Amino acid sequence: MRARSSSRPFAQVDVFGASPFRGNPLAVVLDADGLDEGTMRAFASWTNLSETTFVLPPTQEGADYRVRILTPSTELDFAGHPTLGTAAAWLAAGGVPAGERIVQECGAGLVEVRRDEAAGTLAFAAPPLRRGGPLEAEHVGAAAAALGIDPGAVRGHAWVDNGAGWCVLELGSAAEVLALAPDLAAIPARKIAALGVVGPTGTDGADGAAYEVRGFVAADPESGTAGYEDPVTGSLNAGIAQWMLERGALTPPWTAHQGTALRRDGLVHLDVDADGTVWVGGTVRVDLRGSIDI
Repeated sequence: MRARSSSRPFAQVDVFGASPFRGNPLAVVLDADGLDEGTMRAFASWTNLSETTFVLPPTQEGADYRVRILTPSTELDFAGHPTLGTAAAWLAAGGVPAGERIVQECGAGLVEVRRDEAAGTLAFAAPPLRRGGPLEAEHVGAAAAALGIDPGAVRGHAWVDNGAGWCVLELGSAAEVLALAPDLAAIPARKIAALGVVGPTGTDGADGAAYEVRGFVAADPESGTAGYEDPVTGSLNAGIAQWMLERGALTPPWTAHQGTALRRDGLVHLDVDADGTVWVGGTVRVDLRGSIDI
């Protein structure tokens, strides 16, 4: 039986936007303790956002809180913009981390989030890849076909899966990335849930960005969820950064741009500590605060 609805603190957050309302929105239920599975899934479907998060008491030592990350059709072990958005909403609601950094517990384990109060940004420590290495030839062909390009246009490719299922194809320029007109129904979802594309911006990059990114999510016929393009994607950008560093393709720090094709303006800042930790950050704005009867 579903638990009786109650009023709970709620926030809607805009993550990675270079200016207000130009990033990736997120819904956050700040006190989800006691909510049953069916209610969470129904609410995540109702918000119709790429992700909705639910904040719960931690179960692992050292965590400040636990989060569940739900899409309209499934649950993710990890996702980037929900990690930063949840941390920002938790802080705005009066959350106080036990240590210098916020420590979030999620399906991928413990993820650290650090604050740069002067810059007004948050950044998460990228979790290790669950799957890396080049794509299979068959998968490259299927992905290229879904994007409407010749496989010969692909300059590089890799799995960059840190819990969200991403792979990446590298094209020759940002212009090629922005010209894509993908068939979202044809994205090869047999092995992955999403497809990322990156191309260098050259000297014309948005706000000095090193490259332009687009991320496409396959349709889910079981739930009836249509395929879509994600506005700004922290987990994909984290995986791309790890791939760039592995190849020595870029020297940190750098900035990636995403969202142009959707009239968004997402800026993702990438940096690396001396110990090799990749940090993925950007601006987070808590745009709406109140309560939700759920």
